[in-house]
Amino acid sequence: MPKSRYLGAFEQMLMLAALRLRDEAYGTRIAEEIRERSGRSVNRGSLYVSFDRLEARGLIESTYTSGDDPRRGRRRRIVRVTPKGLDALREVRAALTGLWDGLEAELDGRA
Repeated sequence: MPKSRYLGAFEQMLMLAALRLRDEAYGTRIAEEIRERSGRSVNRGSLYVSFDRLEARGLIESTYTSGDDPRRGRRRRIVRVTPKGLDALREVRAALTGLWDGLEAELDGRA
């Protein structure tokens, strides 16, 4: 079976956090952003595996800071959503919006 074109929930969260954080979109900050906005705890290993998978699909790009930043010489992996990644986010948003449409009463307990 071919791999789904759609993004999983965690992948969406990661990419949306990266969009929101812009030049500060690195592991720790992305994990904090997801936790603050969704309440979901982020496993660091899952985060970096997802970075690799999304980058292999061309949905994000990574760059690394130099080792002489204020983090005691440790480099940061900065991620950026690519145009292809933006298209994937738009596609999943349209699909989900279509599925949610008309269900307000059921979801709000008014049905």
